[in-house]
Amino acid sequence: MRQRAARDQQRLDSGAVTSPKDLENLQREIASLAKRQGDLEDIVLEVMERRESAQERVAELTERVGAVQGKIDDATARREAAFEGIDGEVATVTKEREVISGTIPADLLKLYDKLREQQGGIGAAKLYQRTCQGCRQELAITDINEIRSAAPDTVVRCENCRRILVRTAESGL
Repeated sequence: MRQRAARDQQRLDSGAVTSPKDLENLQREIASLAKRQGDLEDIVLEVMERRESAQERVAELTERVGAVQGKIDDATARREAAFEGIDGEVATVTKEREVISGTIPADLLKLYDKLREQQGGIGAAKLYQRTCQGCRQELAITDINEIRSAAPDTVVRCENCRRILVRTAESGL
């Protein structure tokens, strides 16, 4: 448009156009081209401003993504460290269980494993202040009296959840 406007202005200035009607049309066209050029320049400025704003938003979001990714990486590293700790603890506990299970009578170990499977991994529970810690139910006084009179090496079970009860000094007997 600039070239066209410059060419029309040159024709106007050169005096090559002598007809008043053609001169008027040429002046109108130059004015129209100038107005259109101004409108297009305004549009270009607006687009440039929107582009700049979009680039700032992209930079902001990229920074936020980086921060979130850093948090994800940190959490993943902590999770992996926790898994390693848990795996080590599982190995230690498994070895300890093997050692201890060798000292327990086979029939009691079989009962314990069966109860563990039935009760979601907990086959024995502590009897604490007359309450089974497996099902959290307080035992009836008759059950407490039976447990109290049973020999120390007798296997006693909770009447509610059927788990093996482990008696301690805190059992409330």
